[in-house]
Amino acid sequence: MDTIKYTLSENQMPTAWYNIQADLPKPMPPVLHPATYQPITAKDLEPLFPQELISQEVSTEPWIEIPEEVQSIYRQWRPTPLYRARRLEKALDTPAKIYYKYEGVSPAGSHKPNTAIPQAYYNKQAGVKRLTTETGAGQWGSSLAVAGAFFGLEVVVYMVKVSYRQKPYRRAFMESFGARVIASPSDETEAGRKILQENPDSTGSLGIAISEAVEVAVQDDQTKYALGSVLNHVLHHQTIIGQEAQTQLEQAGDYPDIIVGCTGGGSNFAGIAFPFMGARLRGEQSDIKFVAVEPAACPTLTKGKYTYDFGDTAHLTPLVKMHTLGSSFVPQGFHAGGLRYHGMAPLLSHVVELGLIETRAFTQLDCFAAGLTFARAEGILPAPEANHAVKGAIDEALRCKEEGVSKTILFNLCGHGHFDMQAYMDYEAGLLRDTEYRVEEIAMALSGLPVIS
Repeated sequence: MDTIKYTLSENQMPTAWYNIQADLPKPMPPVLHPATYQPITAKDLEPLFPQELISQEVSTEPWIEIPEEVQSIYRQWRPTPLYRARRLEKALDTPAKIYYKYEGVSPAGSHKPNTAIPQAYYNKQAGVKRLTTETGAGQWGSSLAVAGAFFGLEVVVYMVKVSYRQKPYRRAFMESFGARVIASPSDETEAGRKILQENPDSTGSLGIAISEAVEVAVQDDQTKYALGSVLNHVLHHQTIIGQEAQTQLEQAGDYPDIIVGCTGGGSNFAGIAFPFMGARLRGEQSDIKFVAVEPAACPTLTKGKYTYDFGDTAHLTPLVKMHTLGSSFVPQGFHAGGLRYHGMAPLLSHVVELGLIETRAFTQLDCFAAGLTFARAEGILPAPEANHAVKGAIDEALRCKEEGVSKTILFNLCGHGHFDMQAYMDYEAGLLRDTEYRVEEIAMALSGLPVIS
């Protein structure tokens, strides 16, 4: 049987983002000021973000209205399709039903424009002229470059150096939309120069790139910082994914038993999972198993410590309580660059601590093998990051086969791999290697955690 595609009309697109904090049984720990270690105020965030995004960051209201100007741009590619992966089910010979929400139809080829568009909109409304940001694999930088072009904003992207070298076409994509792309660490910031002085051959990390972008933003009143994951407002913006999936599964007459998503900073997983989780917390739906998948070489959720830490290497950002490998940890240069972050979204970390999510860590080679199995069955080549979710879903489907049970599995295919062909070429040529996290480096990074009394 062929794959079945479930689509929605434009007038079925959600008109509000969902905030799971309204339904959680326990509130999140406070965010702390990096200098005083006291709870931050909204004013403390003003150098980085416009007021509307600050309000969303601290909100505990269940719904945040999506401005019409943002909805009008969303309609270029939203609602995104939901597919029943019948050919994959057949290839796996599993009794499970597998669905995937496909975010690769966006202008940047991933889920990231769901937050890039509103962040650019709110900054434009606040009179901001320039946005700085970081990017790993380039999906976020690409999305903000597109959003900046839509709203007439200058965009400066600090791209993790290993990805800058691995993914020249992502860099070219950003530059095509007018963004300036800088390999991080760079000699343009104090944070970058310090890293290069200590290690001239540094391949960079998202923590370092964040430091550079934040440093530039706070030095100019006309410049603000934009983040592609981790923060509460970013996770809220992505919940349009799960809300659409709820409606599409109603069309299919189905409901998930298992939801799988990959995690780097947490926004992709939150986007698909939180609307379903909220319905479960409100007692409106039956139980669901939520599975968050990450790379074994950067095992933030499975091996990290739940504690207060900085979001960046230079310690310019507020302190948040999250699962972390230590802000100075630099993971090896595996190809899933968007998942190479030392920390996890505080909101997602909090939900994990509440026992609502299971976590898995997979190696690079297993994820690429899963991605090719999926591609040859379904005709879509996933991004290396998305391969982790594919691997998680396949594992769950094979478990159903072993147990002889039929369950419904939903996962978020967060982006295509069309800019990642070098990674696939290296895999097919046998050049990729599995890289495990280095215990001694994580231990050293964790030893430098701030002491919060």
